Amino acid sequence: MMLIPTHHFRNIERKPEYLQPEKCVPPPYPGPVGTMWFIRDGCGIACAIVTWFLVLYAEFVVLFVMLIPSRDYVYSIINGIVFNLLAFLALASHCRAMLTDPGAVPKGNATKEFIESLQLKPGQVVYKCPKCCSIKPDRAHHCSVCKRCIRKMDHHCPWVNNCVGENNQKYFVLFTMYIALISLHALIMVGFHFLHCFEEDWTNLLKAYGLNREEMAEAGISLHEKMQPLKVSSTECSSFSPPTTVILLILLCFEGLLFLIFTSVMFGTQVHSICTDETGIEQLKKEERRWAKKTKWMNMKAVFGHPFSLGWASPFATPDQGKADPYQYVV
Repeated sequence: MMLIPTHHFRNIERKPEYLQPEKCVPPPYPGPVGTMWFIRDGCGIACAIVTWFLVLYAEFVVLFVMLIPSRDYVYSIINGIVFNLLAFLALASHCRAMLTDPGAVPKGNATKEFIESLQLKPGQVVYKCPKCCSIKPDRAHHCSVCKRCIRKMDHHCPWVNNCVGENNQKYFVLFTMYIALISLHALIMVGFHFLHCFEEDWTNLLKAYGLNREEMAEAGISLHEKMQPLKVSSTECSSFSPPTTVILLILLCFEGLLFLIFTSVMFGTQVHSICTDETGIEQLKKEERRWAKKTKWMNMKAVFGHPFSLGWASPFATPDQGKADPYQYVV
């Protein structure tokens, strides 16, 4: 972000008495370096646990119902590596999005001493958040769940138990992308599994009675009439019983389809928000644009880091966004 030499704040609440610095207690001492950011919200924690459970359920069904029992080892190894890699990146992105400070403004800094240290010129306006008692930079919004003002807050997502803001938007975008990819991959594998096993079970059943398809059609023999005394094993398709296998696969299909649609929409809206440099809250409130307009490519690099590299797709690469003073944004 570009900087200006003076403090420029939102042009709201021009009355000096609005700040009421005497009502703000001094900010607490900063915690030890490397303190983990974590929101203690019951609903968010439950949603985060459900997210991990659903990914691990998909992992269980893909491995133990579809891939391990398969006799096509090349198919199993390739799909197993791809699916596990995507699942690992999805969970890693989830952890980074959940445990990264989204851009919280220092709490309780709207004190008389701090305001005097800003050395404001006549006519300059500062905006204080009455809820967390902090001087609020431009484009920051207060989150009632995090109980903090968040720079460039897009929204609070219970699935990652955190706000999506300036510092963790990259990880949230990667999380939605990888969840969409593993959902699509799982749906494709389920489709192939059903086609392969139904075809193989049908063929094995015919061979067990010494008939082919044409002979059965000509004879008009009903499968229901002939299959009663005979059981054909299909352990090559699944280690579980047929009813259990069908139930597990149907649940995986439902989960995969639901999350594919949901995360694809979220991924698209996040990319659009980044390209237009307008957060979800700013779009919803239709706030007047007070910041410099940049190209879409510059906006992407501002979120994912400079320059373009494979690190954009890695939840372990922290984007280099520079160390800007959160109170000196261009508007």
